[in-house]
Amino acid sequence: MSPLIMKLVPIAVAALALPVGLSMQAAGGHRPPDAVARTVSIDPHSIVYPMPGEYLKDGRPQANPKVERHLEGPLEIMAYQVSAADYAACVSAGACRPAEETRSVPRDAPATGVSYLDAVAYARWYTEATGSQWRLPSDEEWALAAAEQFAGEFEGVENDANNPARRWLTSYQAEVELNRKPDPLPRSRGSFGLNSRGLADFSGNVWEWTSTCYVRTTLAEDGSDVASSVNNCGVHVLEGLHRAYMSNFVSDGKSGGCAVGLPPDNLGFRLVLDHRGWVGRILAHLSFG
Repeated sequence: MSPLIMKLVPIAVAALALPVGLSMQAAGGHRPPDAVARTVSIDPHSIVYPMPGEYLKDGRPQANPKVERHLEGPLEIMAYQVSAADYAACVSAGACRPAEETRSVPRDAPATGVSYLDAVAYARWYTEATGSQWRLPSDEEWALAAAEQFAGEFEGVENDANNPARRWLTSYQAEVELNRKPDPLPRSRGSFGLNSRGLADFSGNVWEWTSTCYVRTTLAEDGSDVASSVNNCGVHVLEGLHRAYMSNFVSDGKSGGCAVGLPPDNLGFRLVLDHRGWVGRILAHLSFG
């Protein structure tokens, strides 16, 4: 091991061993949540994954292609969505904007009325408050965690060049068949049960922000290749009972977005514990000799 790494490792270990209270001082004295969130570690596995975004050929919408995706290493993700109480702690610390939730909800209900920008601000504060690296999951990671409760795009949505409204109508019908009541009040976390990986509420009434940008892809004439692709990171992917796309500043799904069909009832989020923190990033750029 190089002399530089030998000096860095003890410092890194000492930093990771600091009590939360000391980490808090480095974060400007912000009060942390009542307890660090419970997480579940997901072992490597593969899924068939419908790509997010919009796919066009000859100017007409196409079905989203499905690919096989493999989780290379363990994924550690919050067992529950971030609660209203924990988000309020971030607001009290002055690090988050107040949620735009106008209804009275239990303190243990998921934080709702939050935009993508709000979720990112919380992840930044939570990282400073706990001394660990937290971030939003990618859409792919969310799908891997949701397991059998991952829906993605609606199946069977029709594309009719002579009647563009067909796509919206069939998407609307697909959601109606889910028998979902519109605008349900957020309930206490865990109310919608656990999936096969021990994670709660993936099939509930709160859609979750991901770090994945909206992509518009134009396919070649034969549909076998990509002719062009444009990323729009002013819009991000949400996952829940179906996939949705919302502008970063939107905190109320009913106020509008890019998704077809019925809009999400509530917008919330959960975070991934990223073990590639600053220590890992430093060590990854150093060579051993």
